[in-house]
Amino acid sequence: MPFLRLPVVKKLTGLSRSSIYLRIKSGHFPAPVRLGGRAVGWVEEEVENWARDRVRESRTTRRNALSEPAPSTRFAA
Repeated sequence: MPFLRLPVVKKLTGLSRSSIYLRIKSGHFPAPVRLGGRAVGWVEEEVENWARDRVRESRTTRRNALSEPAPSTRFAA
């Protein structure tokens, strides 16, 4: 089970350090695993699954927005 260190997680996600830790705190990003001392790492599969879920959500939201009828611009009299 490979672990990713913070610079790699930042590069893979495009998120800043503070954004990653804010999302961890709110439960919207995988928590790191203590590797010893002050070192932490993220389980590679968990980060990949998180990224895959973001893509899926983005595509689903876009698809739903495109399939919904546009709101009427006519005013009720």
